[in-house]
Amino acid sequence: MLGEHGIKVKIMSKKGCETMTLNPGCSMKQLKQKLAEMACIYDPDSIVISKGYFKPRETVDFSKPEARISECNIISGDIFYVAEKPPGEIHPEDVPRTEVVNTETLSENHGMLMKKVVPGDNSCLFTSIGFVINGKVDPACADYMRSIVASAVAQEPDNFSEAILGRPNAEYCKWIQQPDSWGGAIELSVLSKYYGMEIVVVDSINAIINRFGEDHQYPLRVFLMFDGIHFDPLYLEREGQDHQTIFQAEDSRILQQASELAKEANSSRQYTDVQKFTLKCEDCGVMLSGQVAATHHAKDTGHTNFGEVMP
Repeated sequence: MLGEHGIKVKIMSKKGCETMTLNPGCSMKQLKQKLAEMACIYDPDSIVISKGYFKPRETVDFSKPEARISECNIISGDIFYVAEKPPGEIHPEDVPRTEVVNTETLSENHGMLMKKVVPGDNSCLFTSIGFVINGKVDPACADYMRSIVASAVAQEPDNFSEAILGRPNAEYCKWIQQPDSWGGAIELSVLSKYYGMEIVVVDSINAIINRFGEDHQYPLRVFLMFDGIHFDPLYLEREGQDHQTIFQAEDSRILQQASELAKEANSSRQYTDVQKFTLKCEDCGVMLSGQVAATHHAKDTGHTNFGEVMP
């Protein structure tokens, strides 16, 4: 039974983000076994465990398997990243696929990237990130993430100047915490650093992928899709298995799928041209041309319920 002074840690793996309370008397061998079980990695020789919120991460030393974790610099608040070593040999079947929309070209184990639709409100970016991290659609997580962004921006006024933010630092910090403020590149960069993982955005407007946190060489990555005005999270669907939302950065196959998905979404016009599209305000019926006009209308009237008028 755990004592009242248990060590609370966070575990990031391909299964998602979980928390665990450890007994200080737990051995390093037992810790490794627990982490492997939570990450569903059953080959002890293939597991790689590091800890820390920022790069370079500290590789956890398991050379003394019987040592108590309290003696090995394991403390409450630590975050562990649990991953598998990439295979040493590349087989033909591991070559990235070129057609992600054709299920016949993907093996049962590889699966396919799918979109999870989240509410079309002004917090869709935050809800999408919450889904890929926690595995559930929970719009309530937006307030927490907005506060994270505001705090990070306020602490670095030189890096987040008015020229970058488009408004004074203090004004931005108040603005981003409002429920009707949209998130974008700045928020993605901050949250990538906070969660210690790369966030890949499948851009269906330009048929490309944008990688936030790429220069930090994070061990894990997640995927979102952006259609011009709305973010949705992506997950890997595999028959007979749980959906996967967090991936190893070494997995070039899933990155290739994301790149092909961007092209497919663009060619099938799964996007909104924010410069040319026509919107109808469902609250008052007025027609608006482009994102800027819609933003001004929302600010002036408080109306936020818009629908695209297809040509």
